[in-house]
Amino acid sequence: MSASPPPFCRDCLAQQADAGVRRCGACGSPRLVEHPERDALTIAHIDCDAFYAAVEKRDDPSLRDKPLIIGGGKRGVVSTCCYIARTFGVRSAMPMFKALALCPHAVVRKPNMAHYVDVGRQVRAMMLDLTPLVEPISIDEAFLDLTGTQRLHQAPPAFTLARFAQKIEKEIGITVSVGLSYCKFLAKIASDLDKPRGFTVIGRAEAKSFLADKPVGLIWGVGAVAQERLGKDGVRTIGDIQAMTETDFMRKLGGEGQRLWRLANGLDERKVSPDRETKSVSSETTFDTDVSDPATLMRVLLTLSEKVSARLKAQGIGGETVTLKLKTSDFKSRTRARALPEPTQLTGRIFEAARALLHKEADGTRFRLIGVGLSSLHDEERADLGDLADVEVKREKATESAIDALRDKFGSGAIVRGLLFDPKRSK
Repeated sequence: MSASPPPFCRDCLAQQADAGVRRCGACGSPRLVEHPERDALTIAHIDCDAFYAAVEKRDDPSLRDKPLIIGGGKRGVVSTCCYIARTFGVRSAMPMFKALALCPHAVVRKPNMAHYVDVGRQVRAMMLDLTPLVEPISIDEAFLDLTGTQRLHQAPPAFTLARFAQKIEKEIGITVSVGLSYCKFLAKIASDLDKPRGFTVIGRAEAKSFLADKPVGLIWGVGAVAQERLGKDGVRTIGDIQAMTETDFMRKLGGEGQRLWRLANGLDERKVSPDRETKSVSSETTFDTDVSDPATLMRVLLTLSEKVSARLKAQGIGGETVTLKLKTSDFKSRTRARALPEPTQLTGRIFEAARALLHKEADGTRFRLIGVGLSSLHDEERADLGDLADVEVKREKATESAIDALRDKFGSGAIVRGLLFDPKRSK
């Protein structure tokens, strides 16, 4: 293996004179980037750290050193939380009552999706200054391909990304974590290894050994049921897959086996695709404890419908088919769909269609996951037009526009829909 290029400092961006130093000679920071393949790697995954919470803390500095939870009322669920709250055991999708039991002194804020989308757009615009090859995954994360950008930025991709992370912190006031590798699979894994403010590099030479002792659940698409099934065959780590031939693993799992085997061996030929067509817009949450109570399920469904509505409005699109997704306590999936008379981006219409679908399923069954999405997407010009038989649409659009405007001006808690209102919180 060739010697590593001299490290550079992520805090002051100073190039170090020699390899192997532990602290920056200019500012004393230990946050140095050094790797033998560093300057040859071009595929990155950038993920904003605790994004919703970070935006709220930026906007309200008094929250800086406090545990912050973004989510619904005591009967709702945690959308996300800051890293301080995570030290108390709070996690995304956890029931709010449990989160507050673990961290009773936490500050709770309701999500302001429209505002988060605006900040996400600012981050995306700065990503596009680095390369046109940006593939968004959500409002707070994306893949980037920086191949061929060294001449433009007068620096290798790794240095360009470190400079980008520093710029985001200074100009937008939030932090990001960066994963850099030769393929999307490993770049995504790398970005999650050293959060927050992380910068992790995984090269070709170390890929297989790095993956070998990791659980098979680290691979995209291998959930709890698949892990259990593979475990019965003695496949518990990625190294167990690596020990088999591609043909043998395909005999076990068919075409899916080929995908898993290739990823387990660090083989991922997917390109960063900025033109990836959005086929659906959705939001889902996994409960920390299975839920059967219809009222609780309905409240969560409304929150998810609001998130989907905000994303549709931010992207300037509407959807014509509402899909309800449920997963039971024994990991069996249920998917139910309903076509609407016309495309919509309104919370109320998304929720009403999804609620009708949920009403038929909420029969005492315990669910571990619930989600809602819209597909059959169209430009917003075709959404919520109404006709002689649908005279209420103008009023609904005006009401939601007013709600969005008030939330933008006074915060997400300015308007709370009746189903989400908890009278105890008003006292």
